[in-house]
Amino acid sequence: MVKRQPLDDADIDRVFHALADATRRDIVRRTLVAEQSVSDLAAGYAMSFAAVSKHISVLAEARLITKRAEGRVRLVRADPAALARAQELLRSYEDLWRGRIDRLDALLAEPAPADPGRGDAGDPASAPPPAN
Repeated sequence: MVKRQPLDDADIDRVFHALADATRRDIVRRTLVAEQSVSDLAAGYAMSFAAVSKHISVLAEARLITKRAEGRVRLVRADPAALARAQELLRSYEDLWRGRIDRLDALLAEPAPADPGRGDAGDPASAPPPAN
């Protein structure tokens, strides 16, 4: 079994920077389905080939895709393992916040402590009448 390296802060920054752009997310989606050439990817966007190449470079830097040469053609494929690492990170944040919310819910569900100046349980109806 291959053990995955955890993402360090710089890796996390690169991954989420790469996924912050809609075009890059679309490139990842398209290349998860099937390996595609850079030219085929570029044809699907209303931008220059150079702009699409830049998006691909950002994704490759974040290790979300792999590029390989086949003759003169450059092929791009998404890396599902890299996406799984990002998903694990998001899941860890979700677990952290769910735990905090659960503790807050439990705290809010506890009965209010008795206030000696207001009667038995802080109930305004059981408080002594005000002095005139």
